[in-house]
Amino acid sequence: MAKREKKRENSQSRLGRPRELRPGHVLIATGGRCTEPAYFNGLARARGARVKVRQKTDSPENLVRYAKSIYTKDEYDSVWCVVDVDDFDIMAARVEAARQGVELAVSEPCFEVWLLLHFIDHRAHVDNGKAACKLLAKHVPAYDKKLDYAAFEGGVDMAVKRAKELPAGNPSTDVWRLVEVLLRH
Repeated sequence: MAKREKKRENSQSRLGRPRELRPGHVLIATGGRCTEPAYFNGLARARGARVKVRQKTDSPENLVRYAKSIYTKDEYDSVWCVVDVDDFDIMAARVEAARQGVELAVSEPCFEVWLLLHFIDHRAHVDNGKAACKLLAKHVPAYDKKLDYAAFEGGVDMAVKRAKELPAGNPSTDVWRLVEVLLRH
């Protein structure tokens, strides 16, 4: 481990300059290909959050391992995984996250629940991701998993408030915890 840290400390960019350390940055690993990266990168630009988003399509448990493997304390203050319940064993991911020291932001059934909360206080059961997308399309016409963050910017604070008030189960989301961390940085 000390050898790895030493190497990072002396690493240089391709231009030969020392690599810039990024205190205050948050590393986010997500299984979502388009939606989650677009949302968090948009939030970072709009609110000045310091974030690096990495995508890997895998189970939540394996995503936690991936996040830990790319996380370094000298580059990031914290590491998070943003995952959907879908058909996965979330308990295994929670155990692995606790073991690895990775924060977990879980949405049930999917990330679109978090997005929906930007517009309405939705508390009714959501069958699956497809149903969540259909509900979201009522507020963001032609929503197709590729999003323009600007459509959500005005509802971030309400989404945090609404998500905190949701009980565990379907629908629910912990993404508010990550968003609060990003807004503090």
